[in-house]
Amino acid sequence: MAFRGPKVWLWRWRRNPLKRQADVVEAWVVLGAWVFTVLVAVSAGLAVDRSVEHRLARERVEWRPAVARLTERAPGPVDTNAGSVSGERVWGKVRWTAPDGSVHTGQARVRTGSAVGSPVTVWTDPQGRLVTRPATVSQARMQAAMTGALMGVAAAALPFVGGRVLRGRLERRRMEMWDAEWALLGPLWGRTTG
Repeated sequence: MAFRGPKVWLWRWRRNPLKRQADVVEAWVVLGAWVFTVLVAVSAGLAVDRSVEHRLARERVEWRPAVARLTERAPGPVDTNAGSVSGERVWGKVRWTAPDGSVHTGQARVRTGSAVGSPVTVWTDPQGRLVTRPATVSQARMQAAMTGALMGVAAAALPFVGGRVLRGRLERRRMEMWDAEWALLGPLWGRTTG
């Protein structure tokens, strides 16, 4: 294992008579890769954040609740806690009328044992298709922030890995140059003067 002295900050940018052109190139590659990685992460994260938040805001505007009616009895025993929010729910077949007057059927979560014709609130898109309840403003912000952060990190992986690969190639090239120089100068060290 090679001995390394104390860490010196910005050592790549200090004057040194032993510094070669390859060291300078590597310093710029490392700096460029980090700057590009940060820029890509921030810009991709912000773009995805805005896109997700805009889509969720549009859903809050366009999606509407509708009253649907059960077309068949819901499976399970009758739920005696009708006012309970945490009552057990099962999938039941429902029918509703879209804003354009067309009748639709589908599956929705209903209380166990609900009778035929029981009202159920469902959410529909402008075409009258069933959708989930739209996210609230705070849920949309959280979802957009999390998605933006994940996509920013994912997008930053490409320039980061590219910089690491380029740095590895520069390191191999520098080692090859060092081997060539050693092949020339190494035998000279064996001679004595005098």
